[in-house]
Amino acid sequence: MAENQSILVVGVGSIGERHLRCFLAINRVRASFCEVNPVLRQTIAERYPAAKAFDDFDSALKAAPAAAVICTPAPLHIPLALAAAQRGIHLLIEKPLSTKLDDVEVLKSEAVKQKLAIAVAYVYRAHPTLGAMREAILSGRFGRPLQIVGIFGQHFPFYRPGYRETYYRDRATGGGAVQDALTHVINMAEWIVGPVENLVADAAHQSLDGVQVEDTVHVITRHGPVLGSYSLNQHQAPNEGLLTIICERGTVRFETHQHRWLWQTDPAGTWQMESAAKLERDTLFIRQAEYFLDAMEGLHPPACSLDEGIQTLRVNLKILSSIDEHRWQTV
Repeated sequence: MAENQSILVVGVGSIGERHLRCFLAINRVRASFCEVNPVLRQTIAERYPAAKAFDDFDSALKAAPAAAVICTPAPLHIPLALAAAQRGIHLLIEKPLSTKLDDVEVLKSEAVKQKLAIAVAYVYRAHPTLGAMREAILSGRFGRPLQIVGIFGQHFPFYRPGYRETYYRDRATGGGAVQDALTHVINMAEWIVGPVENLVADAAHQSLDGVQVEDTVHVITRHGPVLGSYSLNQHQAPNEGLLTIICERGTVRFETHQHRWLWQTDPAGTWQMESAAKLERDTLFIRQAEYFLDAMEGLHPPACSLDEGIQTLRVNLKILSSIDEHRWQTV
């Protein structure tokens, strides 16, 4: 990549700062950031002196970055991304892609017109162990997938103590367990067994203080011929995630908390560990950044394409509709 190309991080709250830190760590581009909050902007500028700071989005765009990483609250993702795309700027957009479908097709059209790489930042697509498990399944090693089951949970107040003051407190800003956490699980599942076609869901606010959005969710899905079910909460003590795919000739499992995948083919046998990864705090985000830069250069498609991000957004919205309407939904 040419030295004069730069990456602009838009919004440097928790996830935006992580993206900025990880792009700086790989030494392939010059990084800058845009932040409208003056206190936060000053803090990040002092913490990352190598990154140029902008106080408004228009000024940042006029500096002509090669790419922008959109890390604002979800309702702003599409408007900001569209403004950048119209200037020919490649895009990495944080999840969820949005909180509604407005203008996503306009963004798609602009991406085609401008020949842009646009990726949605579902970071588990950068997980080497999950990727290896997916390849094994797609190779036919265990036969055709029949069922997929996800069971996930963590203590949100421990990991995100400021959740009451963030987007999380309101569905309209991308909050609640469905748009915040379950969307990662759905995106992983769709990557492995294909898109969700039908679903029904239930959810409730069970525990988290200071908010009323759902913190516990159950979803039943159909991925074509594959049956799926997902359970997630944001208040249990253990930080654990299990994604199990039952196939014709064996069962495979990805354990997010152990960064490993396992398989079992003999009903009288035991789980066999195929591979595991020892990951540092930023490893997945650095891998995601590297992959995005490669996609900008045309070396491969984005890890999670805009079309795939739109599909997961449709699922998010149908889950929320099912919760509210108490009925099956077609995606």
